[in-house]
Amino acid sequence: MTYDIAVLAGDGIGPEITQAAMEVLKAVAKRFGFAVRPVPALIGGIAIDQTGDPLPEETIRICKSSAAVLLGAVGGPRWDQLPGDMRPEKGLLRIRASLKLFANLRPAVVYPALRAASPLKDEILGEGLDLMMVRELTGGIYFGERGREEKDGMTRAFDTESYTVEEIRRILRVAFDIAGKRRGRLCSVDKANVLESSRLWRETATELSAQYPEVELSHMYVDNAAMQLVRDPRQFDTIVTSNLFGDILSDEASQITGSIGMLPSASLGEGTLGLYEPIHGSAPDLAGKDVANPIATILSVAMMLRYSLGQPEAADAIEQAVNRVLDAGIRTADLASKGGPAVGTKAMTAYILSALDTD
Repeated sequence: MTYDIAVLAGDGIGPEITQAAMEVLKAVAKRFGFAVRPVPALIGGIAIDQTGDPLPEETIRICKSSAAVLLGAVGGPRWDQLPGDMRPEKGLLRIRASLKLFANLRPAVVYPALRAASPLKDEILGEGLDLMMVRELTGGIYFGERGREEKDGMTRAFDTESYTVEEIRRILRVAFDIAGKRRGRLCSVDKANVLESSRLWRETATELSAQYPEVELSHMYVDNAAMQLVRDPRQFDTIVTSNLFGDILSDEASQITGSIGMLPSASLGEGTLGLYEPIHGSAPDLAGKDVANPIATILSVAMMLRYSLGQPEAADAIEQAVNRVLDAGIRTADLASKGGPAVGTKAMTAYILSALDTD
């Protein structure tokens, strides 16, 4: 079996980290008796430079004909002055919509070996942290009506938060299913005391919970959730929330783990096709310097194996290899203690490849 993987390296450190992840994916594929074939495609700033479009139609075609999509990162200061519809980030929003990927899964795990890297005290972390953030991806304020207008000599800008019941139901179903396979607790985060869209969200979650009696549903306002993530993160198992709130809370959760360079993500739709990417940005200041942490992208490939390719044992092997490398004290610069030794992107990838061979 050979799987075509659309590789959208993007901008900044994107080419380096996607290359690292594909090396690991090819190695684990060989070990478990299947093959992967990378199919490169353009997105983001590099796509603008070469085609004038942050998401060329050819990229959409390649993605739709592939088994899964691996994305690096998009954006950088050189494109910041472009109009909103032409910014690199617009390509990311459009690919999610084009592939109908409405559910974003972002695990946040504090690895035992990286416990000291977390900014939280030991008594708050307890025995560790393992939570799943489920973010709605193709609705809400990022896709609502927006614009600017002149009125009474003043410039006014607006963005609109809007959700349908079905958009809310489908992301909630994903979250309930995931919570049911974890520890059976789902916290729905909203701002129902202020926003009408959040009131519809809460009503829909409460109604749907009757179909999942094995899952304990709770509700929390987003401002309280932001506080509780640093005050008592172990109370959470699975969190589900809207596009905007999920974007913010998942970045907060990443810092609890010690580095945003450790967190993978999966964007899924109704079928098996998914888009997999690290949650960090393009870090243009690090590009080409062989210092970027590739682990989030490598762990994104593990999620790809689990959710799109149906290869859970291969996914386990990658995650175990990453654990072994971290347990051995190997660190990239973002994970190393101040003044401590650090390895680069290529060296970290080589250590993980070597750890794959020790099973």
